[in-house]
Amino acid sequence: MKVLHLDTNHPLLIQQLSAAGFQNHEDYTSSKSEIEKKINLYDGLIIRSRFSIDASFLDKATNLKFIGRVGAGLENIDCDYALSKGIELIAAPEGNRNAVGEHALGMLLSLFNKLNKADLEVRKGLWLREENRGLELDGKTVGLIGYGNMGKAFAKKLRGFDVTVLCYDIKPNVEDENATQVSLQEIQERANVLSLHTPQTSQTVGMINTSFIEQFKNPFWLINTARGKSVVTKDLVGALKSAKVLGAGLDVLEYEKSSFENLFTNEIPEEFKYLVQSENVLLSPHVAGWTIESNIKLAQTIVDKIKAKFC
Repeated sequence: MKVLHLDTNHPLLIQQLSAAGFQNHEDYTSSKSEIEKKINLYDGLIIRSRFSIDASFLDKATNLKFIGRVGAGLENIDCDYALSKGIELIAAPEGNRNAVGEHALGMLLSLFNKLNKADLEVRKGLWLREENRGLELDGKTVGLIGYGNMGKAFAKKLRGFDVTVLCYDIKPNVEDENATQVSLQEIQERANVLSLHTPQTSQTVGMINTSFIEQFKNPFWLINTARGKSVVTKDLVGALKSAKVLGAGLDVLEYEKSSFENLFTNEIPEEFKYLVQSENVLLSPHVAGWTIESNIKLAQTIVDKIKAKFC
């Protein structure tokens, strides 16, 4: 089987596929239209997020048997159309779930203890102790929306704290020893912290908006390590200004390109300027699942799934 790799990944992926008898070709620079001219030659495709795999692309991939995405989600693939053509879709949420769980916890603790603000002040020669008095996580209620690989990983990290962990998911019966599954309304009634662990779908795009935020009984902290388009940034900024949202840890942003490799396509929005200047906002460039270890685990997960299906 011939496999085309469109994005660089850990070398073990190609090494192990080659050892298993696959022919591996790499093309990290050609345009989508150039790839479409030769995709019919390949049985397998390995991608991250360089461009979308839409129906037009799939119509030209006449011999394609599988697409492996070295990441957690498949939103850059027309999944229904691919499945209708008998193409196996392979993702690797198991590969970076631990990294995401650790990053979410790190963001939350940093916000609670004002670590980013305090660090910048000390570097400027300011020694402001009372102004940097923090909060403790113990005694709080943490609500998770989405309780798959990522949500479960974050809940596991919270086991060392005296917290109540609630989860909401569209699938029934996903709770475990680390979180109690409840309705979305109960999370809005009880949570002090809200963390998102959802894929990008028609249901989740724009989910965190003014109407949603106002239904929370308590002011709360928001952590988003999932997808940027789940949060309406303008509405989040309004909630930060009113203190309905006490602070936010955002690893992903509404303004990211679909490849996740770049941020802005046009001029910088005013709402983003507010986030950058806010002491109670922590930002990172879509790296929650982006660790040395997850680079290896993501590639290994894809290899293992391909070999299990096609060897």
